[in-house]
Amino acid sequence: MRRAALAGAAVAFATAVLAACGSSGDGPATAGGTPSGPAASAPAVPAPAVPGPAVTGPSGAPDGDPAGGPEDAETPDLPKVPADEITPATGTFSKPQKEYLTDRVPRGMDPAAVLQTGQETCDRLRYLVKADRDIAVAAVVTGEVADAEPAVAHLCPRHQDLVDEAALGYPDGTHTGAALRPGRYRAPSPTKDCAWRLTGAKGKELAAGSPDTGRPVSLTVPASATAFTSTGCYAWLPEGATR
Repeated sequence: MRRAALAGAAVAFATAVLAACGSSGDGPATAGGTPSGPAASAPAVPAPAVPGPAVTGPSGAPDGDPAGGPEDAETPDLPKVPADEITPATGTFSKPQKEYLTDRVPRGMDPAAVLQTGQETCDRLRYLVKADRDIAVAAVVTGEVADAEPAVAHLCPRHQDLVDEAALGYPDGTHTGAALRPGRYRAPSPTKDCAWRLTGAKGKELAAGSPDTGRPVSLTVPASATAFTSTGCYAWLPEGATR
């Protein structure tokens, strides 16, 4: 079975376990080693399904609003609860939890529900790392694990290396301009339909490939490249990244 299918299966497995057991296993801990802060009162938010090739803009981020968190919490037009007014129905929020919630809780929404989304993001990463580290990084690159950066920064900093590596990767799509970084990259879990193309000035083709094997593949993005297009390759991770 190709590893792209394994990636989706791993995310689905993590979601099923989280739905059965609840989240917050990777949340901030007290000195005694037990999770601090209140339990979230909202139902678990399911992980997104494995998407098709994502169309990306100049920044390299997938277009659209990935699933994985309350959509309203990410809508900038909704008024947010001021930081000094964010309080749980019971218990207290730890400092990292409060920092995560700042500017993320729309008025009228239970802040514990927003916090649960971040805790579930951490839990997904924890399960995916156990299955395959490259799958975990690729899931962040593609947006399958959404909003990983703020969740990791405040709730599970142990996974910061995954976010740092993902920031240097590429999901399927077209990447141009400042989004292009010269270097060596690998697609650890491509499909058999994986195809890629590098172009330079005036659209001149610099390199292209369609391995048709479903096995990991590598390529080099030269400094002269002006566009990089990938389909069916899922995600490209930087080679030589710190492990």
